[in-house]
Amino acid sequence: MADSTARRRGHGEDAIYFDAAKNRYVGAVSLGFGPDGKRNRRKVTGRTKAEVRDKLKALHAELDRGLRTSAVYTVRQAVDDWLQGGLPGRSERTHSVYREALQPLMGQIGNRPLRELTAGDVRTGLEALSGHLSTRYLQIAKTSLARTIRYAEAHDLVGRNVATLTDPPKGAAGRPSRSLTLEQSLALLDAARGSRLNAYIVLSLTVGIRTEEARELRWDHVDLDGDPGALRPVPPSVAVWRSVRQGGDTKTAKSRRTLALPRTAVEALREHRRRQAEDRLAAGAVWQDQGLVFVSTIGTPLDASNVRREFRRITKAAGLGVGWAPRDLRHTFVSLMSADGVPIEEIARLAGHNKTSTTELVYRHELRPVITTGAEVMDRILSRGNP
Repeated sequence: MADSTARRRGHGEDAIYFDAAKNRYVGAVSLGFGPDGKRNRRKVTGRTKAEVRDKLKALHAELDRGLRTSAVYTVRQAVDDWLQGGLPGRSERTHSVYREALQPLMGQIGNRPLRELTAGDVRTGLEALSGHLSTRYLQIAKTSLARTIRYAEAHDLVGRNVATLTDPPKGAAGRPSRSLTLEQSLALLDAARGSRLNAYIVLSLTVGIRTEEARELRWDHVDLDGDPGALRPVPPSVAVWRSVRQGGDTKTAKSRRTLALPRTAVEALREHRRRQAEDRLAAGAVWQDQGLVFVSTIGTPLDASNVRREFRRITKAAGLGVGWAPRDLRHTFVSLMSADGVPIEEIARLAGHNKTSTTELVYRHELRPVITTGAEVMDRILSRGNP
């Protein structure tokens, strides 16, 4: 005898059917009729009927809460909206960092409708990238996605933040930073001479500032003359007060430091300033004056990827092989200082570290047994290679 409870779907109830072309079950919710007389329906899909029923239940909950996301509003669109409206007051560089961090993940889940995104989708997307991206990169991508969805939540575009329900997998081992020997450093400085990146390389290698500190350095924080006639002579110096970090400031109080400039750096920066003045005249009205030391030919901030590309061209021309990165210049600074007997406490102060333990951990391969200071030591070191 047939089950007496079995019945046909009532008018207006949800429909669940199997789509052979997609090899998936489809659930549909009727939203009535539009002004044109056509039926409005929202659909969800799943591998099983049970999965579709769960999604239909969630969809009804969204409709009850008045969520306004459409069936075609994708994760990629949500990211674009967050970058445009969710980071007020942040620099163009900050926007670029987030966009770059999310780009690989968007290749995995970017076209997925936001309201259909699951924690499993996020996990699968991150796992697909774990073979060639570092754990740190995956963490940044996941955190950025969570901030994107939180922004969408605040605008009634999604019901919950699925990115917070999963942890990023362990990624590929990052390339360990390397340091140049004195001979390699001199070869690099020689190859960089005359290039647009010359002053950037000289400053990074001889003063040890971070790559982001160099890109954000302003001319009003550079003193190429000093005050040699003062009672206590003041050498040429660079004030590292800015860095693209949380809140647009440097990482720690000791990251904000004023460093004496070696003669090599003073000469390179003077030539760089002269060249930049020529660029400004050539650009005319197109020039964007932001007061930065290192800029493009029209005054815009340097892009990190362009810096890496040009740096690798120069290292190759110097006969140093491949695989070098701008951050290796800071490691080289620490290595050369340590090899010359500068105490670790002084190296930590020059590098802007709060504690010597940070210097020991990050630059343990560059440090040598210890025994005084930055610009003076660097002038002495480089003069040995150029009698």
